[in-house]
Amino acid sequence: MDEEYDVIVLGTGLTECILSGIMSVNGKKVLHMDRNPYYGGESSSITPLEELYKRFQLLEGPPESMGRGRDWNVDLIPKFLMANGQLVKMLLYTEVARCKQLICDPSYIPDRVRKAGQVIRIICILSHPIKNTNDANSCQIIIPQNQVNRKSDIYVCMISYAHNVAAQGKYIAIASTTVETADPEKEVEPALELLEPIDQKFVAISDLYEPIDDGSESQVFCSCSYDATTHFETTCNDIKDIYKRMAGSAFDFENMKRKQNDVFGEADQ
Repeated sequence: MDEEYDVIVLGTGLTECILSGIMSVNGKKVLHMDRNPYYGGESSSITPLEELYKRFQLLEGPPESMGRGRDWNVDLIPKFLMANGQLVKMLLYTEVARCKQLICDPSYIPDRVRKAGQVIRIICILSHPIKNTNDANSCQIIIPQNQVNRKSDIYVCMISYAHNVAAQGKYIAIASTTVETADPEKEVEPALELLEPIDQKFVAISDLYEPIDDGSESQVFCSCSYDATTHFETTCNDIKDIYKRMAGSAFDFENMKRKQNDVFGEADQ
């Protein structure tokens, strides 16, 4: 193994993978590592279904009504890509300046981050789509904070067996929000009411972390934890912020747009 790299990336979450790819595509020597035997960290996908039950210590395992375990691929964090969102643009192209730096998931360097709160996510397995939605196979719902007397919105997303993530006739929904009280599950009740009846639910409460400094002196750039939102816009903002701190200039969307046009132009020929 080479002993010198331009960039070392710790963790294989979405933020770290995108930044690692950006560096690699632009000629940087990157060492990308993960201490886990699987990709994705907090944002990983779990398959087969038996592994999800084990992760949440439901030792009885899934019932026969859930179908074959290998038919399931369950995201621990909701993943909706907006067609015209920042993430799609980022995945097409960008550049970065010279660097010899470390990018890492906040869990790798706990002394360089501070706790910024908590988020609750409840993964629900359903045998039906969410009622009164335009698309029976997928949807994203935001319950406004003022509607439920909260400081934070509640997010709900659903996908189905049509996306090859669940057994035939089954649906996966995730309800999430920022924790505000000592009873997080009660805070998500308005979302769960939309999903009833629920075949099985898996509850996870995660700490949210943010870096304690901008990394300019140490050259260690920590990403933020995934928040409660069901899209990747806040994650993209974190990527842009890290990029700016590393490269010393803002994310070049214009250059990326030209590259995007080149890619689509070549594809049309």
